[in-house]
Amino acid sequence: MADHQEASVTLPSEPASVPVARRYVAELLTEWGLPVEAETAETVRLVVSELVTNAVLHTFGTSPTFTVDVALDRHERLRIGVTDSHPRWPRRLPAAVQQDNGRGMVIVRWLAAECGGRLSVTPTPEGGKTVWITLPWVAAA
Repeated sequence: MADHQEASVTLPSEPASVPVARRYVAELLTEWGLPVEAETAETVRLVVSELVTNAVLHTFGTSPTFTVDVALDRHERLRIGVTDSHPRWPRRLPAAVQQDNGRGMVIVRWLAAECGGRLSVTPTPEGGKTVWITLPWVAAA
């Protein structure tokens, strides 16, 4: 199996694409050797759901599609990025008790930290951004 693998998918920016993106990444990582029942697999599914939901909900119709990039360096790390064309970067909002939303990035940042990873945001040349999650890769036994 290759030491470095990459894949991506571009989907319409609509709610029905959230489970499609989550399934795409989960199946890809299983193919690359991450057992479905692994704790990291569940973390990745939740992170992808949160990032893709944000790309759909918070671009206010200005990003007709989003792209999910997945890169695996088998000896080091897994990187997952969600790119949209909206120029506004995610903001850290206070998560009030009665607030229905605004916790997604807090959840993603916390999950990344719990796994020894990190969250970052980079601009795209077209004026959008990519929200990245980087996690240590733990090879299947």
